Order: sequence, then structure tokens, then C-alpha cells
Amino acid sequence: MTGIGIIGSGAIASVHVDSYKRYASDCQVKAVCDTFKAKADDLIANKALNAKAYDDYKRLLSDPAVDAVSVCLPPSAHAQISIDALKAGKHVIVEKPMASSLEECDLMIEASRDSGKILAVVSQNRYKTPVAKLKKMLDQGAVGKVLYASFDSLWWRGQVYYDLWWRGTWAQESGGCFMSHAVHYIDLMHYLFGMPAAVKASIHNVGHDNSECEDLGFADFDYKDKVIHFTCSLVSHGERQSIIVEGEKGTLSVPWAVSANKALPNGFPEEDGAGKKALEETYRAIPDLASEGHDAQLGNFLKAIRGEEPIALDGRAGKKTIELIMGIYKSAVTGKPVEFPLKPGDSFYCKESMIALMPRFHEKKKSVDNFSSSTITLGRDLGR
Repeated sequence: MTGIGIIGSGAIASVHVDSYKRYASDCQVKAVCDTFKAKADDLIANKALNAKAYDDYKRLLSDPAVDAVSVCLPPSAHAQISIDALKAGKHVIVEKPMASSLEECDLMIEASRDSGKILAVVSQNRYKTPVAKLKKMLDQGAVGKVLYASFDSLWWRGQVYYDLWWRGTWAQESGGCFMSHAVHYIDLMHYLFGMPAAVKASIHNVGHDNSECEDLGFADFDYKDKVIHFTCSLVSHGERQSIIVEGEKGTLSVPWAVSANKALPNGFPEEDGAGKKALEETYRAIPDLASEGHDAQLGNFLKAIRGEEPIALDGRAGKKTIELIMGIYKSAVTGKPVEFPLKPGDSFYCKESMIALMPRFHEKKKSVDNFSSSTITLGRDLGR
């Protein structure tokens, strides 16, 4: 039985607790920590947990009943607390984004290696059936050579969203919509296509005057043999989340859609009914995932702790997403394409040197410790 500690008791912590409770025969939440101890007490009471409440994470890490921790805190706290947990002999799964900088990612990976404990990074959208099926079809070459793809990570947040003390600051949130919202979809891009050669990007703030950071951004990733366009927004009322892959034999999309054309004698298109049917049949033949989202990823974490399967998304994979975001920010600041990899010594490798170069779109003038409600919505799902 794996003892779980939850560090941070905000809204995403509830998601972790619910997932762990689905594996009640394998694990039990033994401790919850929050600097506002009343929030930890409330989470324990609301979820009917037989757990201790702490207001100091180091006391939680010294609890012998805790074997592994979920780090559910603002981004600026991820690295140090994950490192301390690993050094204390605890397995760690950390919410997105993994860390505030590539330097912090490397320190976390080093702590995992030295301790022999697992470091996992949350990216629950890898565990969605439409994404898993798209991955399988791309690996099989179902659409032939991929020519172009586009990712839309479009969200909407009201002005008050940025009143929370850590949001909308380069020091605490570590970025705007690319870091805090598009991080999952940037991970999916890496998952589906690997690392690009270079990126050209721009960032803007068009609708949130209590944030230093971007609420709108665009990036073009150069893969040499294809181009991937990425749009990220916090001003999109429809909150569309989509992936569109254009290949030689057809177009595949998440949410699921398929189209295929063939050329008329003059080069104009007509629908390729047979090609479209073949793609549809390939998609339907791939089994749905037995478990999705946080449930699936935390299930993998628990199995990896028991040695039953490898961890699916470790610190090295999580670092790739941070590297892509740092490349976006560097390109936006310099106005030039940025090549990968970004190495130690680069101004965008360390947090302090990155922050010094980033624009302050607005001065953050309003700050509150807590909202009256911790309810969150998770946007539009990657649908069927």
C-alpha cells in the first residue's frame, strides 16, 4: 500500500485525490499540506480522507507514512519542493509546468537520479483516447508524410483571474498562456512529432491589464520536413482545443474528424471516398483507452512505484516541454528564429536571466491571497 502526500490543496489537488481514491486497493492519501492549514483540513474533510494536515511541507516529507507525493503548487515552487521530496526518499509526481527554467529541470532530474526515486510530470492529455489513436495512426504512417500541423490552445479567463497573488508574474507563474495553459498542448506536439529544429514566435497581452505576461501568442515550429503552427490564447470565448494534421493521404483532427481528397485531371480536388473510409476504419480499429486523464497517469505512477511498468512521462520528457516554451520566449524577445537545443549558458536556461529579458506588458497592481471559491473549469476537452 503506497502512502500518498498531497502538497498544495488548491483545486487541482482535489483532482489528484479523486484519482488516488479510484486506486484505493493500491494507495491511500496519508497527508495533505498547505501553508493555509485550514485549506488542508477542508480538503481532508471534503474528501473523507484519513490523513494528517500540515502547514509545512518539510514536516510532511518527514512523515514515514508517506512514500510518494503529488506536488500541486504554483510553478515557482515546483522545483525546490520536488527536489526536497526526492532527497527525502519520496517518489514525486509534479503538476505542469514541471519547473520555471531548464536549470531547475536539470536539478530535479539530477535529484531523481541520485535518489533512485521516480520523478513524473503531469500531462494528462496524453491519456485521452483521441490523442492516443492519433499517435498510433501517425506512428503507422496512416496519412503518409506529414506536411503541416496546427495546434490551437484557446482559453478564456476574466480579468479577476490574475488577481491571485502568484498569477500574472514572471517570477511566480513563470510565464503567461504558453507556460500556464498551452504547456499541455506543447507537450502533445513533442509527443506526436518530437523536437523541432527551430521556432519563430511572438507574444502579446491584449486583454489582461493586471498581468506582466502574455495572454496571446503564436509560434511556428520548423521541423525541416514539415511546419507546425501553434496558437495560444486566454481571450477566446469558444475555448477551442484542437490538433489538425495535414498529410499526403488525408487530414486527421482532434476532436476526431477526417477528410481525404484526390486530384481531378486539372489538379482541383474531389473527395477520396475510399481513402477517407480507410482512415475512418483504421481509427475505429484502435481500442479506446481503458482509463483516461489524471486517473490513467496516476495509475501509471503507482504501477511504476511497484515496478510493474515504466514511468510514461519522466523528468527528461517534461524538460522538453519547458525547452520548447523557453525557445518561444527567446524568439519573441529577440524577434529571431531560435534553434534547439537550448544549452547551459544560454540566457533562457536560468530563471533569473530569462526574467530579466522578458517584457512587462502591465504592472501587477492587484493581489489577493485566495479567492472565495476554488472552483475551476478545465476548458473544452479533447473531444471524440
